[in-house]
Amino acid sequence: MSETLKAIVLAAGDSILLQPLGERSILECVILNALENVPPEDIYIVVGSHNDDVRAHLGERYRYVVQENPLGTGDAVRHAVSLLAGFHGDLLILYGDTPLFRPGSIRGLLNRHTLRKAHATLLTAVVDRPLPYGRIIRDAAGSIIDIIEDTEATPQVRAIRELNVGAYVVDSGMISAALARLSPSPVDGEFRFTDCVHELIRSGLRVESYQIYDPDEVQGINNAEDLARAEFILQKRLYRPRRQEEQNLVTFGTGGWRAIIGEGFTMHNVRRLCQALANEITRQGQEKRGVIVGYDRRFLSRQAAEAAVEVFAGNNIASVLLTEPAPTPLITYATARRGSAYGLAFTASHNPPEWNGLKVFHGDGSLLLDHETRQIEAETNALAPERVIKLELDLALDAGIVERGDFTNEYVDAVEALIDLEAIRNAELKVIVDPMYGVGQLTLGTVLTEARCRVTFIHERHNPLFGGRSPAPNPEALRLLSSTMRDDGYDLGLAMDGDADRIAIVDERGEYVSVDDLLLLLYWYLHEVRGSRGGVVRNLATTHLLDRLAHRLGEECYEVPVGFKHIVAAMVGHDAVLGGESSGGLTIRGHILGKDGIFACALVVEMLAKTGQKISQLLERVYALTGRLYQAEESIPATPEMRVAIPRRLREAPSDRIASYPVLKISHADGTKLYLENDNWALLRFSGTEPVLRLAVEADSPEKAAELLGWLRQFVKA
Repeated sequence: MSETLKAIVLAAGDSILLQPLGERSILECVILNALENVPPEDIYIVVGSHNDDVRAHLGERYRYVVQENPLGTGDAVRHAVSLLAGFHGDLLILYGDTPLFRPGSIRGLLNRHTLRKAHATLLTAVVDRPLPYGRIIRDAAGSIIDIIEDTEATPQVRAIRELNVGAYVVDSGMISAALARLSPSPVDGEFRFTDCVHELIRSGLRVESYQIYDPDEVQGINNAEDLARAEFILQKRLYRPRRQEEQNLVTFGTGGWRAIIGEGFTMHNVRRLCQALANEITRQGQEKRGVIVGYDRRFLSRQAAEAAVEVFAGNNIASVLLTEPAPTPLITYATARRGSAYGLAFTASHNPPEWNGLKVFHGDGSLLLDHETRQIEAETNALAPERVIKLELDLALDAGIVERGDFTNEYVDAVEALIDLEAIRNAELKVIVDPMYGVGQLTLGTVLTEARCRVTFIHERHNPLFGGRSPAPNPEALRLLSSTMRDDGYDLGLAMDGDADRIAIVDERGEYVSVDDLLLLLYWYLHEVRGSRGGVVRNLATTHLLDRLAHRLGEECYEVPVGFKHIVAAMVGHDAVLGGESSGGLTIRGHILGKDGIFACALVVEMLAKTGQKISQLLERVYALTGRLYQAEESIPATPEMRVAIPRRLREAPSDRIASYPVLKISHADGTKLYLENDNWALLRFSGTEPVLRLAVEADSPEKAAELLGWLRQFVKA
């Protein structure tokens, strides 16, 4: 903060300035832009007849200047400047009814003013819609020669699109002299601050400008309609994909923290986040439990893990740093096995290669819940760099507060203890696996080899670019797996995502089997062949055929929001046999409290071995119990505007029918889900891990599914 800068906020207008805008009032949003650059005691707020309301609302941190008679902006600034005798510096002047300037815009204004050694610098914008702001008049060289108010502009001047949008930095001495000579406007008798700017221009002083390019910043608030539009703008900013990176924020989604490498995912943010986790461990007195820290093959994952253990060591918290890249399920297992305070897996799972991130587990291996991640987020984002405490890795290793560890054999033993290896050995199956350049090959390869499978791996080498695509096991990404299946006569094709916690399979014909169908098969197998009694848990985007199967077997199916932490919580609460989601994650009772693609692959192999049937045959057997439902889905890049507008459109739409089909109920627990007759449904929700809008439906026929999907698309249109 500069000692040669003070701020003046003009708030003597309508009391609408105290109305809420997001989590703050309109006036507070304006003051925040000033606070970033000057301390509160150097902010002068010009108030009018409602000054007691403003004081009560803002408190006594600031200096208040009372303008009893509303004689214009120039008079308001003159009142404030009269209290600044002896101050020689610059003044940042903001209007209380323009709260949507980005902090970066005000920084740009101040920076340009300083670098150009200007006597005054004003914020301008070029906009396409007509607004009642002064027009900027320039000469042939681009210098500002005048500002003409909208009320005095000719049609030709109104056609000028560059506007004076109401933020200034001015030399205090120069503006004091101009204010002393200020006379009222002949149009309305008000003292206008822009007339002072005219005075500086006419005096030959340097008047510069800084242009903003987001037209939303220009939105002023003078009535309820303006306020509604400002609320919309503020909401869509919250969803702007790179907002967190721009503001250096750490934000958790449904699967942990993920961000673009070099933007949000930086060593600085890794250290701040680990400091927040270390603080929580210390508050709870859990230092002796320590932490487990692992990482996958992504770019910077190992370096992030090393930075993490340095922070824990600096906070007197012991940690185990895994010796090599490891699957997330292995890290989850190790965390629970050791009963650590936390387990950390540096990975961005199935996101594109330019992303990285962190999953954080409790000591039982379950993911942190929403209220916990919100608390960690808030503490992380409030931490200044100098608040991070760390000890260099070599010193920490020498001291023994950091040790290197390998849990591969323990984890493989734990998986094999839950799998009938003898049945697999007797089946002599031929299996092909695609780990998608991820970390699943060593562990799954060990299990399948020890089970005497004839196993082949593709895409197994280390490639942090994942072959130029996201390491997500979807049908398009598995085309080589499918074609190799058909050509070489394998019994089964298996795939995992980049950190090996998700599964996908290809049947003996080389055809992709949806995860919905896979969950059906595994629940039937666990219940009917293994004899494991209990219900099943699915998220709200997963097939309702699980409900039908559970009821046919005399059990219950439990629906939860998207996020595996919700599945695990419901499994524990209901002692369920299986929990899974259509995106590929699953686990069973008695295994880790997290999804595990490696164990899931081994379980599918066991299912084939013990039943002696192919995947396609098993599916027909289960369909005979449940009947058929058909899914359709679509993913659409999500803009910030969509995240605000689409829920509003859904709320305003008739809710009793989709096309000709009656709606039985609607849930807004996670997106918007409409439940129809006969286990049909339609879901619209925004992803918690990517800037994507997901549309998903399930219906009695492919034609009906397409019709329901088309109905959802209407809400996506502008």
